[in-house]
Amino acid sequence: MKNPLLLLVCLLAGAPALASAPQRKHPQPQELAPKSRQASMPTSLTGNRQRVPPCQGQTLQRSVWPQGALLWGTRRKEIAEETSSVLSSVAMSGVQLGGTALKGVRIEDGRLVASSVEPEGLVGAVFQGTASDGQSVEVALCGADPTTKNQPMTWYHIEFWNAQSGAWENPCVATTRVPTPRALAVPGIWDEAGARHEVPEKFTFACESGVIAKCTQWGYRPWAKKNGRSLADLHQACTRMARADYCGDGRSHTRENNLIDMYDSLEVITRTTEASQSWAPERASFEAAWAPDGAWCLARTREGQAVEKILEQCPDRFEVGVEDLGGGDRCTVRRKSGHAGSALLRNRSYSKGEQLLQESTP
Repeated sequence: MKNPLLLLVCLLAGAPALASAPQRKHPQPQELAPKSRQASMPTSLTGNRQRVPPCQGQTLQRSVWPQGALLWGTRRKEIAEETSSVLSSVAMSGVQLGGTALKGVRIEDGRLVASSVEPEGLVGAVFQGTASDGQSVEVALCGADPTTKNQPMTWYHIEFWNAQSGAWENPCVATTRVPTPRALAVPGIWDEAGARHEVPEKFTFACESGVIAKCTQWGYRPWAKKNGRSLADLHQACTRMARADYCGDGRSHTRENNLIDMYDSLEVITRTTEASQSWAPERASFEAAWAPDGAWCLARTREGQAVEKILEQCPDRFEVGVEDLGGGDRCTVRRKSGHAGSALLRNRSYSKGEQLLQESTP
């Protein structure tokens, strides 16, 4: 993926438009049924509760929480907790479609498939999910948008049953750029410290506004390979970089709309050297090198926070020391153990002053 103009990343911007308009299998906002019609729709019973079935075009939910650099891209279950989620993992077992149990559900090349159903036939299926606090939650698959051939994966429109509001809602954070966010089915699950785990029969619905989905869309598809090497570790390093999770503990050090340029050891993405209307390479400087468990070394922070503050946050991790990575990338703080070969990904960004200048430029 050697297209420098596509590598300029706006951290909390919506996903780029697809090459061709997908066929949507769910109602658009203007197509939502009026309240009177929704109220007359058939209901389903769960225990002693009566509720409207999923995928009926529920009212859009818009969050007022600070966006930050989200991991899953989902709404928080606990407002004060940065890595709290209403939906952190989903099971491949216990899937129901039209009252029938689906078997053999799995992920192949970024899309959900089942043994006895065509991929597009999965729309309407209900999965069993889990929130970050361990609570069970139902998740309905309400639509599917296949992407272009050069990126074979599918975006899904999903809803979860919100027991508090008594309604089916989109768990993904809606933004001005992406008012109706979708999700990718990504292998593995992530914990509250941002670490990825391979858990049999479980996967993640990663929403568009979260870095798990963004890193996948940028080219680091964790199920893919390049030169015989899996991209899973690069994808994980990308999630740390995108959130500026220097300590590898789940805490982000960035904000909405910070511009970054990334490049990796396998050259899935290469460094941007050509200027464009939104990016001036000569004004950007090296920030950090990244491993799957956080920064391997850093020269400065993205938001202008003193590097000493990072040393205080994770004192057992870093030490002051120069590490020259070549290509003009030079760290002033590095890991206490390990070697530079652990760094799979590097990034450049604007300093705080340059970022403010960029934002004020018409």
